[in-house]
Amino acid sequence: MKKILLSVVAVSIVALFSFQFTADAFFSPSVKSLSPKNGSLMLPISQFDDGKAHYFTVKADDGILVTFFALKSRDGVIRTAIDACDVCYRAGKGYSQEGDYMICGNCGMSFSSERINVAKGGCNPAPLIRTIKDGNLVISMNDINTNSWYCKYKKQ
Repeated sequence: MKKILLSVVAVSIVALFSFQFTADAFFSPSVKSLSPKNGSLMLPISQFDDGKAHYFTVKADDGILVTFFALKSRDGVIRTAIDACDVCYRAGKGYSQEGDYMICGNCGMSFSSERINVAKGGCNPAPLIRTIKDGNLVISMNDINTNSWYCKYKKQ
């Protein structure tokens, strides 16, 4: 009887760990690594037509790997933000997307995508300055470098 009980417990533990690793891989967004050109990051705006948050990393001048996301909100505006906020950045958990909302991975607060780049401070996603030029989303490395401190604790 003890052998059966131990076997059931062992199988349950293995199943739990397997599910955890599978769930993490399934639910984690893919992150694309970028390299700046002429002091800027340039991304074709067509990739944001799906309304989903796209995550990117780039190395700042101070050596910190900065993670940010970009998405097209329901109002048709492409928005960008560091994957961290003024309050929860030390947790290094960033945001996930649920429909038209970005959810803080630390405190669980939700933010309408239409407020990204509008609201700043508190637990709002830290905005990145961006422009659109020749069909590309353009983000200056100066803005990445200025905001790199948010990603100091990010789990990469």
